[in-house]
Amino acid sequence: MAVTQQLARVPAEYLAACRKSADESPGGDHHWDPPSSDCLDLDWAPALLAGACRLAQLDDVHLDALRWATEGDTEVDLGFLNVYPHAIGPFGPPPTLLSPGAVARVSALLGEIDIQAIVATLPADRHHAASLFGRGPEFIPDGLAEYLLRHFDALRKFYGEAARRGLLIVLWWD
Repeated sequence: MAVTQQLARVPAEYLAACRKSADESPGGDHHWDPPSSDCLDLDWAPALLAGACRLAQLDDVHLDALRWATEGDTEVDLGFLNVYPHAIGPFGPPPTLLSPGAVARVSALLGEIDIQAIVATLPADRHHAASLFGRGPEFIPDGLAEYLLRHFDALRKFYGEAARRGLLIVLWWD
């Protein structure tokens, strides 16, 4: 079973209701079940995106935005989402989130990143490109550039929609 980065965009009221359910339930059941249309599976893309951006010498402001977009903010305690047997992210660090304000800021900064230019800095040879990230080319069957473009585009759109709707984003590994 692969462990992959998961994101969900939810209203603050939904998260509060989940926290209340966990507090009131003898087993800590939070009833976490956001709609699939508001969820995103980023696969293993976060580390590869960050690596490609560092190789392309993306500035720190935009690197930080990408880090926030894939790691969230650990200041808010979401431990109630990670209590056995109802844990949403039992295989990685505890779930994190970004507030609607942070989502809007990250969304704007992601929109400024020229992912095409970043991908253009990668070696054309897929074996060499994959080796820069400690992976074999079979790890990413459609090629590193295509993989990064597809996942970054999905991430940017996901954040854009969350910002437009004033939602927060919860992140975890599952």
